[in-house]
Amino acid sequence: MVEKFLNNNTMYRLVLYYLIVLSFFALVLSFLHLLPFGPLSYIISLTLLLTVSIITNSILSKIFNVKDNTESIYISALILGLIITPIMTFAGVMMLFWAAFWAMTGKYVFAIGKKHIFNPAALAVFLTATFLGQSASWWVGTSYMLPVVLLGGVLMVKKIDRANMISSFFIASAATILGFTIIQGGDLVSTIERVILDTPILFFAFVMLTEPLTTPPRKKLQNYYGALIGILFAPQIHLGSFYTTPEIALLIGNIYSFLISTKKRFILTLKEKIEESPSLYNFIFSTDSRINFLPGQYLEITLAHKNFDSRGERRYFTISSSPTEKDIQLGIKFASQPSSFKRNLLKLNSGNKITATSLMGDFVLPKDPNQKCVFIAGGIGITPFRSMIKYLLDKDEKREITLFYSTRTTDEIMYKEIFDQAKDKLGAKIIYLLTGKDETPSDWTGKSGKVDKTMIAEEVPNYKNCIFYLSGPSNMVKDYQNILQNMGVKKIITDYFPGF
Repeated sequence: MVEKFLNNNTMYRLVLYYLIVLSFFALVLSFLHLLPFGPLSYIISLTLLLTVSIITNSILSKIFNVKDNTESIYISALILGLIITPIMTFAGVMMLFWAAFWAMTGKYVFAIGKKHIFNPAALAVFLTATFLGQSASWWVGTSYMLPVVLLGGVLMVKKIDRANMISSFFIASAATILGFTIIQGGDLVSTIERVILDTPILFFAFVMLTEPLTTPPRKKLQNYYGALIGILFAPQIHLGSFYTTPEIALLIGNIYSFLISTKKRFILTLKEKIEESPSLYNFIFSTDSRINFLPGQYLEITLAHKNFDSRGERRYFTISSSPTEKDIQLGIKFASQPSSFKRNLLKLNSGNKITATSLMGDFVLPKDPNQKCVFIAGGIGITPFRSMIKYLLDKDEKREITLFYSTRTTDEIMYKEIFDQAKDKLGAKIIYLLTGKDETPSDWTGKSGKVDKTMIAEEVPNYKNCIFYLSGPSNMVKDYQNILQNMGVKKIITDYFPGF
């Protein structure tokens, strides 16, 4: 049930639900007098934050000619409501007003290529502290809020696959805080208890640190990012009289991420929409500027539309074209009852535009051209392999590659001409499989059924020396991970989408 819920909601929608639950729980606690403010004060504060955020974003999106994203507005406003103490005085009203205004403004003003550099909420509270002299209290970091923060955070980590980055943050932060505690002769037990129960460290890690638009694109870089912010998060870190705060730590991390990442928003214009089968389409887009990506990486696509469903307005799609090709191609599968996003995507006509950001992914070819690779693709999971193999063809780069490509029917086989070329020109081993038992044509010369350990051992005798790449439905990927691990395979890379 939990798995189904996570799969049926994008990362952004899950974050929004998480923040709504936290806000409701805080309202209940305020009724019970367990928080330092009353329910009316909290309701008024949230209303003000949401109103100012919506109005400001609406105006700025028109001025900068950028389509606004409703979920992003709500997320930023709710985060501010959880880290700024609710209205107590007129000064509190002004702080909330300016925080909401700056959070929205920062997305447009502090942006390169129409993509914001800084976490909006962190930037907002930094500016209120700098210019108004009023700092965020980060009141969400209390023992009463801890159970919901922790439970929702665990679900977030499971959804977004950022456990390594978050772990790096926790380890670096704990090492720094405890190191200073030992040097200063403090009590380790009480320090650990205080950090967990009375600081926003968990909320900060699960919600603020993981914002995708301001994190690095590769896992190794994400680990460095988490560690850097973890060190700066420690309250003992200072330069003279200047002490870091959670928002400052995150903003410094954002600068680091900006310097090592591609931070740009691309406009994709539809050139052609090809129906490969009743449920599979290949979309070909021209771009407003060149996208420098590695074969196998993915983009976040935004398609603003009215009355969007629980899946929201944003999706992650692997780029199926090669960096050697001029246009960007996306291979997309449509279910019998597609989401509002995909319904509107299917309605696009030549000349229509969509927005792409967050070029990311570690599902890429190994740097060593002599490394043997085995690709296992199920259905639309073939897209990253099309990108990789087309790249190798265009570069005339021979590698020892075996591709297992399974579909239900022959109609669902995509990019066959590319893979057949790879077999002829590069010596790649291409194995097609049909899993639809009653739909296999009599003249079918490929294999039938699913890839199993016997087939892998027969087709790839030296499989223990290979890197295995798995791409397809999540259940398929998990099944093959288990099969390969039981076979003694050490190097397994899986395709991952934060919003899938």
